[in-house]
Amino acid sequence: MKIALIDLIIIAVYLAAMVVIGLIVKKRAARNLDGYFLGGKKLPWYMLGLSDASGMFDISGTMWMVYLAFVYGLKSLWVPWLWPVFNQIFMMVYLSMWLRRSNARTGAEWIRTRFGFGNGAGLAHGVVVCYAVIGVVGFLCYGFIGVGKFIEVFLPWDIISNYVPFYVAPEYVPHLYGIFFTSIATLYVIMGGMEGIVWADAVQFTIMTISGITIAVTAINAVSPEALAAKVPAGWDTPFFGWELGLDWSNHIPAIMDKISGDQYGLFAIFVMMMLFKGIFFSMAGPAPSYDMQKILACRNPREASLMSASVSVFLLFPRYLMIMGFTVLAIVFFSDDFRQMGNGIDFETILPRAISQFSYAGLTGLLLASLLAAFISTFASTVNAAPAYLINDIYLRYINPKAPVKTQIRASYIISAVVVIFSTCVGFYLQNINTILQWIVSALYGGYIAANVLKWHWWRFNGFGFFWGMAAGIIAAMFVPLLFPNTLPLYYFPLMLVVSLAGCLIGTYSSPPVDEDTLVEFYVRVRPWGFWGPVAAKAMARYPGLQPNRNFRRDMVNIGVGIVWQCALTLLPMYIVLQHKLSLLSTVLVLGITTLILKKNWYDKMNKESIEYDRFMATIGKSTQEQVMEKSVA
Repeated sequence: MKIALIDLIIIAVYLAAMVVIGLIVKKRAARNLDGYFLGGKKLPWYMLGLSDASGMFDISGTMWMVYLAFVYGLKSLWVPWLWPVFNQIFMMVYLSMWLRRSNARTGAEWIRTRFGFGNGAGLAHGVVVCYAVIGVVGFLCYGFIGVGKFIEVFLPWDIISNYVPFYVAPEYVPHLYGIFFTSIATLYVIMGGMEGIVWADAVQFTIMTISGITIAVTAINAVSPEALAAKVPAGWDTPFFGWELGLDWSNHIPAIMDKISGDQYGLFAIFVMMMLFKGIFFSMAGPAPSYDMQKILACRNPREASLMSASVSVFLLFPRYLMIMGFTVLAIVFFSDDFRQMGNGIDFETILPRAISQFSYAGLTGLLLASLLAAFISTFASTVNAAPAYLINDIYLRYINPKAPVKTQIRASYIISAVVVIFSTCVGFYLQNINTILQWIVSALYGGYIAANVLKWHWWRFNGFGFFWGMAAGIIAAMFVPLLFPNTLPLYYFPLMLVVSLAGCLIGTYSSPPVDEDTLVEFYVRVRPWGFWGPVAAKAMARYPGLQPNRNFRRDMVNIGVGIVWQCALTLLPMYIVLQHKLSLLSTVLVLGITTLILKKNWYDKMNKESIEYDRFMATIGKSTQEQVMEKSVA
């Protein structure tokens, strides 16, 4: 398919608008590091939530999820638990509030509020920076590969090569396209910082939402429920499952059975249980040190941080799944015969661009391409913003040039952003598909993150040395364990990763003294976590007689359970709209209404009341010694 002139104009206008936004907010972003990395902590929660949702509406993930919906139908609802998507519920209910109460600029700086400023805290601080940079590079590679494969469908290299004065091997064509679009994303994020990202994300999300609705309406008008039912196996249109997956594509597209076997999702009940097991621990660890954490730290106060996390699911799921199911339904009905003839040569990751190429028309193609490029650029920009936040704030200003003036700090941020992008691009040349890097990020690297970051919130005896050795053991295991199990889904060796990391945590903790009492008490007073904090809570209440300990564990767990059901209903709602299943849609709306009412009464109302009480109490004690030390270190 050739792109029409109007499509090229739409894409060019969109790309130019992103650069203009960066130029407009450049002056405000360059005032100081808080302005550059956190928008001065003045942006409203709904704008940050919209931006966070836009960052998650990425092109690589959307391509992957269209493939999942094609192969697994409504059972694809569960596969994103690999991330896990329900970590947003944990953050909504309590973790975003705990994190924002630190008033830190990065996740590494937060470590100082928990472990103080001793040797153990220094090691913990360093390993978080290391982990953050590795994670950022991984996600940049993931996006880099995705956008290249997407654009290659619309701009065949045999046409473009006539205008390029050098030879490019076919397998590296997606990488060349990736370089072009990552350069544009890097330009506007370097200029505009967090505020530029948020405003650009608002524009981008509007485009993505319009595109999602448009493609859903196209699918509803073009495909009847009967036509779809004839092309899919029994059980495809239900999210429920038994011990096994229960989808038999043999009479439709036999090659899909090989794909399911390769994905290792056949014993679906075990797969879902493993995702739930890993997901609960991962969610309790809090957000990874990436753009999601930066959006939380950029909120104006802890209450708005919780609201921001809640809004992400509302903003993200409906338009995204309208688009995903719209493309999936069109592809199944109109591409199945072609796929059947292709045998095992199907590249499922190109279903999305093929569907756009087949079903859109001049003008709509440009809008859809702009929306999916927006999805890529939004994610890429937010991720790029996270890396220099750590390298500048936690390395450059702390160890290299602590007295650097603001202009020098901002210029250093520009340089670091460019270096990180160039490095991730070089790494991306060695990766050939999205799923490879995705599985490594969500199961291997995250497997090394979980143990230390669960313990830091919930166990008072845990210290900086334990955090360092737990994280170090996890990161090293993430590098080498996949080599021991080359043909195994990373999720299945996650327990081994967890055990290795937990062993490092316990050895490091018990071979060194506890964190000093003042640091622990001040952390408990400010963050107010629940968990194994008995000795510290007693000392804190003795020091501050008006202090009320956190007794909300049971209520939070109930809200999390209700919240996960609420989130699943938000996901199924657009799916059933596109599939035109009226009874199932009505049931989903009913479940959504009931869970929303429960969360309103048992989470939102009580959070508002407790936030007022918390603010009143904190106003009576003033700034802690720890906060004063941190402010001096930042200054």
